[in-house]
Amino acid sequence: MSNRETKTDVILIGAGIMSATLGTLLKELVPEWEIKVFEKLTNAGEESSNEWNNAGTGHAALCELNYTAEKADGSIDISKAIKINEDFQVSMQFWSYLVKSKLLRNPQDFIMPLPHMSLVQGEENVSFLKKRFEALSENPLFKGMEFSEDPEKLMEWIPLIMQDRSTKESIAATKVDSGTDVNFGALTRMLVDHLKTKNVKLNYKHSVTDITRTSDGLWELKVRNLDSGMVESHTAKFVFIGGGGGSLHLLQKSGIPEGKNIGGFPVSGIFLSCNNPDVVAKHHAKVYGKAKVGAPPMSVPHLDTRYIDSKKSLLFGPFAGFSPKFLKYGSVFDLLTSVKPDNLVTMLAAGAKNMSLTKYLIQQVMLSKEKRMDELREFIPNAKSEDWDLIVAGQRVQVIKDTEAGGKGTLQFGTEVITAADGSISALLGASPGASTAVSVMLEVIEKCFPEQVKEWEPKIKEMIPSYGVSLMENPELIEEIHTSTSKTLGFEDNKQNSKSKNDMLQQA
Repeated sequence: MSNRETKTDVILIGAGIMSATLGTLLKELVPEWEIKVFEKLTNAGEESSNEWNNAGTGHAALCELNYTAEKADGSIDISKAIKINEDFQVSMQFWSYLVKSKLLRNPQDFIMPLPHMSLVQGEENVSFLKKRFEALSENPLFKGMEFSEDPEKLMEWIPLIMQDRSTKESIAATKVDSGTDVNFGALTRMLVDHLKTKNVKLNYKHSVTDITRTSDGLWELKVRNLDSGMVESHTAKFVFIGGGGGSLHLLQKSGIPEGKNIGGFPVSGIFLSCNNPDVVAKHHAKVYGKAKVGAPPMSVPHLDTRYIDSKKSLLFGPFAGFSPKFLKYGSVFDLLTSVKPDNLVTMLAAGAKNMSLTKYLIQQVMLSKEKRMDELREFIPNAKSEDWDLIVAGQRVQVIKDTEAGGKGTLQFGTEVITAADGSISALLGASPGASTAVSVMLEVIEKCFPEQVKEWEPKIKEMIPSYGVSLMENPELIEEIHTSTSKTLGFEDNKQNSKSKNDMLQQA
């Protein structure tokens, strides 16, 4: 045990997209603040932010059907889709600011333009998709969305999916060309590299084992150096717990009342990755289907073109699974040790309420590769097993809490920020849409934790994010302006052209 104690302004736990975003925002707003980051693994963005551990869509609610629920009267509720789209626009503005300011270079290394599509089969689903299209098309955020039931048009849009498909069942799709593919692992590493140039101290292979409040109101962290085994003490005025699935345990250790009666339920994922370049070349979109009955929203099947390590890839999934670990590189005791006297009833209530989800996860775990290929064949009728490999994705910990709407032990399928009343500590829990809304979520942390400074910081925030404090939906001209500006700065038009040329060449070959 080392007695060495150091004080700092801000400590960020975890070197994922959330901490990297918050650190970058704070360094722009208050460059003089001292920031330290502690990360258990050997590099940044290795857990949920890693490009192989998440769907990485650039969730803008353009194609994800679970963000547009059908109400009892048959109308479509698009409020969640609007919120997610506006949040994604905030992320795009911030990334654009960083590129324009030359704080990030080569945006094509983390973001590429890519059509986003929804695809459904069967009369009932086609009717739902048409109603969804009509509801979204009226909103300026979803301008340019197309809808088609014509097999010939769909053959143009998604040849790999339409080839050799029986046309007996009705089929329809929507398409938005302004979608993107975001590589959050690459973006995280780029942000962290930038933070190093701003004298942010990155401590890899350092695990935070305890968090306690000191008598003078600071937070004291016990941090173990995983190489030497030494434990050091670090204190800070403000702590952000952005350790993915590991955040819940640390939130519990902090003892803040806001962290009571909250539990977590881990869900793992598996993807199929295409190893045949000829097949990869025939598809150029993110295509989302409808979740099966009983499936969690994060298990909506989708066939995604991805850009990883400057190479075009094709992934299908995710197949849900279960592991008691809260992190991919976590402990099998994570779930058990997260159960405390204050959240026991909440956890038991969630277990009783979600028997169908538990059954679904067990069924998913038991699936053979061939059974998974059968699900893929609903998207690609002639998919061959030898062209696809299984990849284990990251762990997601869904928040369980008591809510007015859902009662005791309600499973939440979103991203949650838990903040102490005095704003001195904040923790991020939950899963999708997560990374895509990182900038909005971290601005929310800044507003909650630094309310007195926000007024003073507002001009700088507006310089970074022109739409800050404004409803984009109510300002179509501003949406147009932002789209034009971010597309130019992030190089979308050039990339669209290059990508189309490469695609045409590959298909001809």
